[in-house]
Amino acid sequence: MENSGLAKVGEYLTELNYRIVKFDKEEGVYVVEKEEDGITNLFLGVAAPILIIEQYLFTLKEDNIEVFKSLLQKNRDIIHGAFALDEEGDKVIFRDTLQVENLDLNELEGSLNSLSLLLSEYSDELIKFSKN
Repeated sequence: MENSGLAKVGEYLTELNYRIVKFDKEEGVYVVEKEEDGITNLFLGVAAPILIIEQYLFTLKEDNIEVFKSLLQKNRDIIHGAFALDEEGDKVIFRDTLQVENLDLNELEGSLNSLSLLLSEYSDELIKFSKN
Protein backbone atom coordinates (compact mmCIF):
# COMPACT_ATOMS: atom_id res chain seq x y z
CA MET A 1 0.00 0.00 0.00
CA GLU A 2 2.72 2.48 0.98
CA ASN A 3 4.79 1.88 -2.19
CA SER A 4 1.73 2.08 -4.43
CA GLY A 5 0.72 5.31 -2.68
CA LEU A 6 4.22 6.67 -3.18
CA ALA A 7 4.13 5.75 -6.87
CA LYS A 8 0.68 7.32 -7.25
CA VAL A 9 1.90 10.59 -5.70
CA GLY A 10 4.91 10.60 -8.04
CA GLU A 11 2.70 10.08 -11.09
CA TYR A 12 0.38 12.90 -10.04
CA LEU A 13 3.29 15.28 -9.40
CA THR A 14 4.66 14.55 -12.87
CA GLU A 15 1.24 15.00 -14.44
CA LEU A 16 0.88 18.36 -12.65
CA ASN A 17 4.29 19.46 -14.03
CA TYR A 18 6.12 19.61 -10.72
CA ARG A 19 9.87 19.13 -10.93
CA ILE A 20 11.02 16.41 -8.55
CA VAL A 21 14.16 17.75 -6.87
CA LYS A 22 14.61 14.82 -4.49
CA PHE A 23 13.04 11.39 -4.13
CA ASP A 24 13.76 9.01 -1.26
CA LYS A 25 11.88 5.75 -1.68
CA GLU A 26 13.06 4.41 1.68
CA GLU A 27 11.71 7.44 3.57
CA GLY A 28 8.68 7.85 1.28
CA VAL A 29 9.58 11.47 0.51
CA TYR A 30 9.41 13.77 -2.49
CA VAL A 31 10.80 17.29 -2.59
CA VAL A 32 9.41 19.22 -5.53
CA GLU A 33 9.24 22.66 -7.04
CA LYS A 34 7.19 24.62 -9.51
CA GLU A 35 8.83 28.01 -9.55
CA GLU A 36 6.18 29.65 -11.73
CA ASP A 37 3.74 29.00 -8.87
CA GLY A 38 6.20 30.21 -6.22
CA ILE A 39 6.74 26.71 -4.86
CA THR A 40 10.26 25.59 -3.98
CA ASN A 41 11.42 22.74 -1.77
CA LEU A 42 7.88 21.51 -1.13
CA PHE A 43 8.00 18.35 0.99
CA LEU A 44 5.55 15.51 0.36
CA GLY A 45 5.84 12.48 2.60
CA VAL A 46 3.84 9.29 2.40
CA ALA A 47 3.28 7.88 5.87
CA ALA A 48 0.42 5.48 5.24
CA PRO A 49 -2.41 6.10 5.57
CA ILE A 50 -1.68 9.80 4.96
CA LEU A 51 0.22 12.09 2.62
CA ILE A 52 1.85 15.01 4.42
CA ILE A 53 2.46 18.18 2.42
CA GLU A 54 4.68 20.86 3.96
CA GLN A 55 6.14 24.10 2.62
CA TYR A 56 8.56 26.10 4.76
CA LEU A 57 7.57 29.77 4.63
CA PHE A 58 9.71 31.73 7.10
CA THR A 59 11.41 31.68 10.50
CA LEU A 60 10.08 33.73 13.39
CA LYS A 61 12.71 35.88 15.04
CA GLU A 62 10.60 36.05 18.20
CA ASP A 63 7.08 35.25 19.35
CA ASN A 64 4.75 37.94 18.06
CA ILE A 65 1.07 37.80 18.99
CA GLU A 66 0.08 40.03 16.05
CA VAL A 67 1.78 37.67 13.57
CA PHE A 68 0.17 34.63 15.20
CA LYS A 69 -3.23 36.31 15.18
CA SER A 70 -2.91 37.29 11.49
CA LEU A 71 -1.84 33.77 10.50
CA LEU A 72 -4.74 32.21 12.40
CA GLN A 73 -7.20 34.63 10.81
CA LYS A 74 -5.79 33.84 7.36
CA ASN A 75 -6.19 30.09 8.07
CA ARG A 76 -9.92 30.68 7.85
CA ASP A 77 -9.56 31.75 4.20
CA ILE A 78 -7.25 28.93 3.09
CA ILE A 79 -9.18 26.38 1.02
CA HIS A 80 -6.91 23.39 1.77
CA GLY A 81 -4.16 23.20 4.36
CA ALA A 82 -3.21 25.70 7.04
CA PHE A 83 -0.37 27.61 8.61
CA ALA A 84 1.44 25.69 11.33
CA LEU A 85 4.60 25.88 13.42
CA ASP A 86 7.30 23.23 13.34
CA GLU A 87 8.22 21.19 16.42
CA GLU A 88 10.62 23.87 17.71
CA GLY A 89 7.98 26.56 17.27
CA ASP A 90 10.05 29.00 15.25
CA LYS A 91 9.43 27.99 11.62
CA VAL A 92 6.11 28.83 9.98
CA ILE A 93 5.02 26.25 7.43
CA PHE A 94 2.04 25.51 5.24
CA ARG A 95 0.79 22.00 6.01
CA ASP A 96 -1.89 19.78 4.59
CA THR A 97 -2.64 16.09 5.00
CA LEU A 98 -4.57 13.86 2.61
CA GLN A 99 -5.63 10.22 2.71
CA VAL A 100 -3.36 8.20 0.40
CA GLU A 101 -5.72 5.29 -0.21
CA ASN A 102 -8.39 7.37 -1.95
CA LEU A 103 -6.13 10.12 -3.27
CA ASP A 104 -6.94 11.32 -6.75
CA LEU A 105 -5.32 13.87 -9.03
CA ASN A 106 -7.94 16.57 -8.39
CA GLU A 107 -7.52 16.33 -4.63
CA LEU A 108 -3.74 16.69 -4.76
CA GLU A 109 -4.02 19.47 -7.33
CA GLY A 110 -6.49 21.29 -5.06
CA SER A 111 -4.06 21.25 -2.14
CA LEU A 112 -1.15 22.38 -4.29
CA ASN A 113 -3.25 25.12 -5.91
CA SER A 114 -4.32 26.28 -2.46
CA LEU A 115 -0.66 26.74 -1.51
CA SER A 116 0.12 28.52 -4.77
CA LEU A 117 -2.85 30.87 -4.33
CA LEU A 118 -1.85 31.56 -0.73
CA LEU A 119 1.70 32.43 -1.79
CA SER A 120 0.50 34.79 -4.51
CA GLU A 121 -2.21 36.53 -2.44
CA TYR A 122 -0.41 36.72 0.89
CA SER A 123 3.25 37.08 -0.10
CA ASP A 124 3.62 40.70 1.03
CA GLU A 125 2.38 39.84 4.51
CA LEU A 126 4.60 36.73 4.71
CA ILE A 127 7.64 38.81 3.77
CA LYS A 128 6.70 41.41 6.40
CA PHE A 129 6.24 38.71 9.04
CA SER A 130 9.62 37.17 8.21
CA LYS A 131 11.28 40.49 9.06
CA ASN A 132 9.59 40.84 12.49
